[in-house]
Amino acid sequence: MTNKLDGKALAKKIKAELQQKVQSLQSKIGRPPGLAVLMVGDNPASAVYVRNKEKACTQVGIASFGKHFPAQTSQAELTQVIQKLNQDPQVDGILVQLP
Repeated sequence: MTNKLDGKALAKKIKAELQQKVQSLQSKIGRPPGLAVLMVGDNPASAVYVRNKEKACTQVGIASFGKHFPAQTSQAELTQVIQKLNQDPQVDGILVQLP
């Protein structure tokens, strides 16, 4: 016997559950949770990945803050930016996307 999994229906259910969790969190902290997205370089696949993450955030009520850096950005420069974002009360998570 096989079980058929409806991926679209499951994704819709998961998204609805996540929206509820985000709304609950927002009511506790008084603002939407925030995700800082740091993209380094101009890799087209990375750009698509970041765009999809930002879209997913918007769909569930998470604020997304995008920052783009040239490919030659040093680790020290990125570390400084991350340290600054760690102090930002609007940022709850940081995604660093490298090529």
